[in-house]
Amino acid sequence: MDLSIFSEYGPRLLAGFRLTIICWLLGTVFGAALGLLIAVAQRYGGRSVRWALQTYIELIRGTPFLVQLFLLYYGGPMIGLRLDPLPAGLLGLTIYGSPYFAEIFRSAFRAVPPGLIEAGRAIGMTELAIVRRILLPVGLVSAVPALVNFSIILTKETVILSIITVPEIMYQTQYMATMTFTFLEGYFTLALFFWAFVEVISRLGRRLERRITRHLIERT
Repeated sequence: MDLSIFSEYGPRLLAGFRLTIICWLLGTVFGAALGLLIAVAQRYGGRSVRWALQTYIELIRGTPFLVQLFLLYYGGPMIGLRLDPLPAGLLGLTIYGSPYFAEIFRSAFRAVPPGLIEAGRAIGMTELAIVRRILLPVGLVSAVPALVNFSIILTKETVILSIITVPEIMYQTQYMATMTFTFLEGYFTLALFFWAFVEVISRLGRRLERRITRHLIERT
């Protein structure tokens, strides 16, 4: 392995690392927020709202992320939606992740004992308060493992953004490999980065799960 190439291309790789983390973080946060809104709307919306949201979920889950990204970035201008690569990538990650997060939240809501919800209504809590103070705190205990697992999946989906020239870590690795013909060094470094990244997310997820469980025990 020729490690000398990292003295020249190291800054580009580090910039790609930072952008990958930013894309993952924003895509996860926005995707989870949109997924939560979808799950709440499915629970409290009318039949037509539930049907429309379920169609959206099935459509996004049933098509590859790469196809969605192409339609958004290359097909968007045909309907007046012109986005630079980075905003298009972030929007693509948000759209792609939202149905999966919505299903995770929906399952978590259904796992909450009905007695807790009835008790909240009995003391005069609004539906919004029930979501904020009962469904979310209690449901998160069972949802955290699934949320962390899908967040890990999203870390690997960020490499697809290189197809539309988002300069994240895959794009920078391919650039270095093309310029120097040192494919082993670049892709081995890429693999190490994602392995370490996933390990950090997994450990943080387990810590978050323990904290939520301990908090609920203390409240009861």
